[in-house]
Amino acid sequence: MLANCFRCSLLLVLFICFEALAQGARSIEGCNIRRGTFCVDMNLYGSDLQNENLANSQFTRSILSKANLTGANLNEANLSSTQLREANLNQASLVKTNARGARFNDAQLVKANLQGAILQNADLSGANLTGAMLTNADLTNAKLGNAILDNADIQRANMRATHLRGASLVNANLQGVNFTGADLTDADLSGANLDQTIFNMTRTSGCKNCP
Repeated sequence: MLANCFRCSLLLVLFICFEALAQGARSIEGCNIRRGTFCVDMNLYGSDLQNENLANSQFTRSILSKANLTGANLNEANLSSTQLREANLNQASLVKTNARGARFNDAQLVKANLQGAILQNADLSGANLTGAMLTNADLTNAKLGNAILDNADIQRANMRATHLRGASLVNANLQGVNFTGADLTDADLSGANLDQTIFNMTRTSGCKNCP
């Protein structure tokens, strides 16, 4: 009888452990690292989240500065008002991610996929977005001063009132981008595709290859 109870208890423990492993769940500072996790107002500074599947997760107002999110899946995640200063998001996927008011200052987003991302009022000053995908992204009133967007695909993005002073967009695909009211002072658009690009009321003093 006791032996049978022991075996049942052992099997239950093993089953629970197996389920946790199957879900890939682990905890960092009380945040369960998995798809659809809820980690609002948490301090995850410098966390290693490389290649993690965090799609549909909520990190609103959390701190992810200097976190390693290389190759992470953040599709349709909520990063509004999240701190991502100097975070590594190289080759990360942020398709349709909500990052309103998020701070990506000096972050690495090389070849990141931000298609359809909402980046209204986000701060990407000094960020490296070389080769990033930003097609159909909403960057209204975002800050991209001195950011690097060389070879980025930014087709049909909304960049109304976006601050791009001193930014580098060399060889970027800017087809159909709306720069109405944007600040492109001292920006470099050398070799960029400007087909159907809108420059209404755009500040272009010192801008290379601006019309």
